[in-house]
Parts: sequence; structure tokens; C-alpha cells
Amino acid sequence: MFSQLGKSDFDHLADVEMRENTQALRVLMTKLYKRNPHEYRKSAANSVEERVKAIFTNSHGWQFEEINKAQGTDAIQQAFKPEFQGDRVLSFIAGIQTMLITAHGGKSEFYLTDSVDPQNVYNAARNIEIAVWKLSNARDDKGQLYLLTNELNSRENNLSFEREFGKMIGSLDLYAITLSEKLQRSVTRTVQTFATALFLPF
Repeated sequence: MFSQLGKSDFDHLADVEMRENTQALRVLMTKLYKRNPHEYRKSAANSVEERVKAIFTNSHGWQFEEINKAQGTDAIQQAFKPEFQGDRVLSFIAGIQTMLITAHGGKSEFYLTDSVDPQNVYNAARNIEIAVWKLSNARDDKGQLYLLTNELNSRENNLSFEREFGKMIGSLDLYAITLSEKLQRSVTRTVQTFATALFLPF
């Protein structure tokens, strides 16, 4: 209760946005492991649920030896490198989560004294778009996707991955626009071709 006294409406909005996006990543990690079970089996976990719980509840600062302690866009890119032998799902999800934390000033909970740059939040949304494109298109030298996601076949049309990522991108854009109006600070919008796009800096 006391901690709530040091929060503005925008702090509460940032709290909700980060909490919802973290939960979305937890759902996405579960889905990715179930579509790519060989990845979670690179760990000592007995099940997908055990692996995901350990990632999102243990105190590790999002630094994992099995992905070379990579974070942010470096970790996202690493997930699609042919020479990488570690857990590609962990590298991808940890990369997005740590990128979001960095974009929000290194915070995951917000108070009156905290400052978030709306441009960084906007850039994070664009970076997720690039990451999603890579997830759906990056292939190894045999022409196989590094990570399987949506199923499109005669029996099933499962686009749940796109829906979860879409919600994340939408919430980031809403927060970036709302924050920019409050701070009277314009956001530079960027249009890129995904196939050649570079991750935006913070």
C-alpha cells in the first residue's frame, strides 16, 4: 500500500504494460518449447512447465551461461545463428525481455522518480516486429526454420504466436504514444523492410 503512494497514473500504466508483456513472453516461451521440444531438453528440466517457471521466477538477472549471458538484441540475433548450439528459445525470449527492461530505463516497476523515454519504448516495439519476422523466416543451411511457430496446414490454422506478439506490440505503441503526449516529446517513427531491417538502438 505504501509503495503505491509514490506512483503516478503513468507509473501504474507502465507497471501494467511491463507485467502484461512479461506474462505474454511466458506464454510464448511455453508455446515455443512445445513446438520445439528439443530446445528445452538442452536443459536439466523435466518438463516445459518446469523450465519456464525456473526462467521467470528464479533470481538470475536474466544472465544465463547456456546462452553466453547474451541479452537484448544480441541474444535475439544469437537465436538465429547457425553456429549457436545453446537453447534458441531461451536466447530469443531472454533477448526480448531484457530489451524491454532496457527500453524502460532498466526497470520493471515504476515510481515517480523514474524516467522512461517514449522513443525507446517505440523502438522496442519495432524491434519485436523484426524479431517476429526472423522467427517466421530465418532458416538454416538445410532450409529449415530455426524455431517452429505457427501451424498452417489442412488440419490446423494456429496463429496464436502472432496474436500474442501483436498484443505486445500494441501495448508498447500505446504506452509510447501516451507517454510522448504527456512529456510533449515527439517520437520519430521508422518504416523498415523486415528482410533488411536492423534492430533499433536505445
